[in-house]
Amino acid sequence: QVQLVESGGGLVQAGGSLRLSCAASGPKINTYAMGWFRQAPGKEREFVGGIRWTAGSTYYADSVKGRFTASRDNAKNTVYLQMNSLKSEDTAVYYCAATSRYGSRWPEAFDYWGQGTQVTVSS
Repeated sequence: QVQLVESGGGLVQAGGSLRLSCAASGPKINTYAMGWFRQAPGKEREFVGGIRWTAGSTYYADSVKGRFTASRDNAKNTVYLQMNSLKSEDTAVYYCAATSRYGSRWPEAFDYWGQGTQVTVSS
């Protein structure tokens, strides 16, 4: 069974940075593509970015492109989300997820989810 554990959330001022981590474990985890999502109170869960274990190719939502960067450490089975120039509208619970379909942006396409980590950006 695939397990995902996020960490690194917290409170940061607008304009600041945070790096989220997602430790992944389970059979054939490196055959999945990984995604980052977020969900603010009263809003639907939205796609943030995705990364492939092999080659490290990435794709992002327009709202974070140029500010957020996904990366991975294959030796540690960990993916990261570096978040720079944070805005108050980035406040949400951030989740990592795994899918067999690289390029997916819909939550329904992801098979496994972490428990989430809270990111709060104060203005």
